[in-house]
Amino acid sequence: MKAGSKLLVLFVVVFAVAFGAERMFVPDIVPIAFVEQPQPQWAVQLAFLLRTIEWLAGSVAMISLAVMLAMLTRRRLLHRPL
Repeated sequence: MKAGSKLLVLFVVVFAVAFGAERMFVPDIVPIAFVEQPQPQWAVQLAFLLRTIEWLAGSVAMISLAVMLAMLTRRRLLHRPL
């Protein structure tokens, strides 16, 4: 359980840092291929990178939370008095 909570906290922190960096460095850049207004290439690439890190960190955090809750539920069900 300790390893799961450490993993959850680590990826929540990674998600928060990537989210904050995206809002700070490229706030008005939309990471899509076709936009009406031209955008600097480095900003679009940075926005894609930060958005990818956000999605990966968020996914791993949600999966680790689900596994932790499943293990907690299993442990409580197995040790329930009859």
